[in-house]
Amino acid sequence: MKLKCIIVDDEPLAADLLKSYALQTPFFELIGTYNDAIDALPTINEQGIDVIFLDINMPKINGLEFSKTLPATIKVIFTTAYDQYAIEGFRVNALDYLLKPISYSDFLQAATRASDWFRREDSSSGDSIFIKSGYRVEKLEYDDILYIENQKDYVKFFLEGDKEPVSSLMNIQQLAERLPEQTFMRVHRSFIVNLNKVKTIERNTVVFGKVYIPVSDTYRDNFNKFVEKKFL
Repeated sequence: MKLKCIIVDDEPLAADLLKSYALQTPFFELIGTYNDAIDALPTINEQGIDVIFLDINMPKINGLEFSKTLPATIKVIFTTAYDQYAIEGFRVNALDYLLKPISYSDFLQAATRASDWFRREDSSSGDSIFIKSGYRVEKLEYDDILYIENQKDYVKFFLEGDKEPVSSLMNIQQLAERLPEQTFMRVHRSFIVNLNKVKTIERNTVVFGKVYIPVSDTYRDNFNKFVEKKFL
């Protein structure tokens, strides 16, 4: 599995060096390089980024503050010339902390740690998922999830019974790639449904009580194949 990564560093020489390292690391797919964290936001929100190599001292917003705004599914590796930030870096759950000048050996060690983390996450996903909701981390059982709706920069998990929906700052495309495809299917750019909970289909819509979820043209063939397999 290739991990999608970006580099955010306002020092051109440091950014170019990290770019060369990422390009020669076979399990990384470099999506972009940015000298400002704000400029990186559209890519983060749209591309399903797994790993960010993030400088700390930058204009507009420093890396430590910026990292606090990121979804829990994105792992941060700080890159900085100042070792006094190390403790704070780990307080915000950074995966690693690289001190400049960074050698490829140090880069590869951090990259391998990221790869190992995602491999363990995939293998231990089981029948539940942990998501960050505000300042809390919540465990959601797959069997409790009816459907998931994209709401701008957030996704909302709608649950069975009287349980309150749970929102998380997360990219729906990245989420769809991580959920087990035998259980969940994206039926619209804004919706993922739990296939085990689909009981009523009406005119290209999935019905959950009073909620009607459209099945768009992009995903209709896959959804129809699922339905056909269930016919007697």
